Amino acid sequence: MIKKICLLLLSLIGIISLFAPWIVPNDPYLIDTTKRFFNPSWQYPLGTDHLGRCIFSRILIGMRYSVGSALIIQLISSGFSLAIATIVTFRQGITKKIFIRLWDILLSFPIIILAFALISVFGPGLRSVIIALVFAQTIYYSRIFHNAMISLSEMNYIKAARVSGTTGIKLLKTHFIPHILPTLYTLLSLDLGKVILEIAGFSFIGLGVQAPIPEWGMMIDEGKQYMRQYPALIIYPGISIFMIVLLLHQVGVKKHAN
Repeated sequence: MIKKICLLLLSLIGIISLFAPWIVPNDPYLIDTTKRFFNPSWQYPLGTDHLGRCIFSRILIGMRYSVGSALIIQLISSGFSLAIATIVTFRQGITKKIFIRLWDILLSFPIIILAFALISVFGPGLRSVIIALVFAQTIYYSRIFHNAMISLSEMNYIKAARVSGTTGIKLLKTHFIPHILPTLYTLLSLDLGKVILEIAGFSFIGLGVQAPIPEWGMMIDEGKQYMRQYPALIIYPGISIFMIVLLLHQVGVKKHAN
């Protein structure tokens, strides 16, 4: 029941983020210093920020950058990871040795450190964050999928399929992918929340999304200097991040438990 409610809420959030530009009550980028720090009202449901911008509108648009970017990162990195894991598993020799050594070297560093290093090369910005996190997640996931495929290769039904003449794409599609998908779904749902936090963290320290784009981490960064007088500036985006991550965690945990 809890899983269904979480999935329903996540679906609703996805629909809202998709149509956010058409349902926001105000222009999220419009600056009007005469409307600074307005209290919540019908016109401004969550009030206004230090530049007179509608906080509610910025939260809705920020959903597209925080959640949308994280989803893109997860989908791209998952696709790359499956491709790399398949190549390494089915090809022996120098190709496999090279990837094994690369994994050993790169995975000796925390993923976030790899992302920091790449962002320092490409410079701050959402594109740099996406590239960095796709690379870091691909390294991590490809090793997991490779280990899973190696374990599956030792199963009797895989050996029987090979003896019967099933090879290549057909073997992968019929016997490997169906058993990898549950792991993929769990990683996607659990790590999607982590990626959202990473995107927000990079924006908060000035390496991710740049102003005036209303990404949630950027909103917290902009509001931190007013947190004593107007804590709502960081509370609303903070609650948004918390709720999304909590819902994704619940879905991921339930999938893993099942």
